[in-house]
Amino acid sequence: MSEKRAKVTFSTSQSWRVMAWSMVGVLLVLPAIAMRFTDEVNWSLGDFIFAAVLLISTGLAIEVGLRLSRTGLYRSGVTVAAVTALLLVWINGAVGIIGNEDNPANLAYLGVLGSALAGTLLAKFQARGMARALFTTACAHAAVMIAAPVLEWGPPGEPAIRTACVNAVFVMLWCLAAGLFWRADRKSTGGLPGSERPGRAD
Repeated sequence: MSEKRAKVTFSTSQSWRVMAWSMVGVLLVLPAIAMRFTDEVNWSLGDFIFAAVLLISTGLAIEVGLRLSRTGLYRSGVTVAAVTALLLVWINGAVGIIGNEDNPANLAYLGVLGSALAGTLLAKFQARGMARALFTTACAHAAVMIAAPVLEWGPPGEPAIRTACVNAVFVMLWCLAAGLFWRADRKSTGGLPGSERPGRAD
């Protein structure tokens, strides 16, 4: 029974890895294919290098999650958090969230990412700490969402609702990741206070 369970766990881990790294490969290949058919996509070598570094970093973050825990909830939390960070950097760098990509107000999102990174390190990758860290990150992102229209960070004439909607999606994603880690912790402790220790989750 134990051997059979180990085989199932290994197979599941491999499936997650194949899915994650396949996504990285597809996202890198798509712009190259699009450039052959349209002038709307015109990436430079620097763009491809930046994208490769960003995507590989995301893939490695997911890989770490696969190694730290065998629970699907924990792994899902890592995946959602990593992909959310990827989208935040990608969208902010490509077109900007507040105004365009040249608007210095978009640097506020570095604070959001810094909150996620610092919280992760302080949590030592334990599920309960990760849940708290990502909830704090969601609050930090919500603070930026509120500050943008109040402090008029956007360019004149830009609909505030557009920026608010984009930010709201990110806040929900951070909360989703936090919720997954919280459920992973609850499952590992049988609903009692505690935290899931990396590499020892069932």
